[in-house]
Amino acid sequence: MPAAPVERLRVGVLASQGDFAAHLDLLAGLGAEAVAARVPAELAGLDALVIPGGESTTISKAIERDGLEEPIRAHFDAGRPILGTCAGMIVCDRDHLGLVDAVARRNAFGRQLQSFEADLELEPEAGIGPDPIRAAFIRAPWIEEHGGAVEVLARWEGRPVAIRQGNVLLCSFHPEIAGEQRLHALLMAMATAARRRGAEAVSG
Repeated sequence: MPAAPVERLRVGVLASQGDFAAHLDLLAGLGAEAVAARVPAELAGLDALVIPGGESTTISKAIERDGLEEPIRAHFDAGRPILGTCAGMIVCDRDHLGLVDAVARRNAFGRQLQSFEADLELEPEAGIGPDPIRAAFIRAPWIEEHGGAVEVLARWEGRPVAIRQGNVLLCSFHPEIAGEQRLHALLMAMATAARRRGAEAVSG
């Protein structure tokens, strides 16, 4: 009997504000069913979630206004992965949603005029291969402090700019602006592993 076809990963991008369209295009190019998520129903049943860049205060207010905090926490509690980029890093930190034991400093690298791109090397444990990734830093935060459970995957000028704790992956920069796919591919690999664990738990 032939094996059943593997269902495509359903990956949501929080579309309250920010550069969500570029994330959707990138995820679709990687073969995911990419979903713009603005209301609680659109967060249900996702394999993974992206919280994109934008303005962290505006995104946080939209999450509260639209009743999205509870479904985001349900997604997190189910062990499904989350990728936060730039403002998304701030939204996930200890002082906001509290999904990681870390505090991000807003606009740490300066304002819009201080934006820059750089080739960034990630630690081998990041799981994306040895080649540097192209990172766009736009009014970017950095991690000011973090707990022992947080893995620092990359630094720029000594400051943590990519971290992971459990199934939450955060970066200070915009990989999607430079067309960098590997962090999104890593998110999808994490989602595949989480789906497998869920299936094993049901069958066990």
